[in-house]
Amino acid sequence: MIKKFINLYIEGFRNIGNTGKQLVGILFFKILIFFVIMKLLFFPNILNKNYRTDAERADHVIEQLTTKIK
Repeated sequence: MIKKFINLYIEGFRNIGNTGKQLVGILFFKILIFFVIMKLLFFPNILNKNYRTDAERADHVIEQLTTKIK
């Protein structure tokens, strides 16, 4: 079942024309840029900013996971 699904996409990409391949390439490029921008702007690496060593980062994560929410 999964192999048929994969073959469907492989054959589809083989049979599309140059315009279709260019559009798929542009689509993948836009998605890649979108996720890179999202990661940089909305998901900063707070642990690297606030803590210098791996031990400090690990202690903070363990503390956050094990303390009860008030």
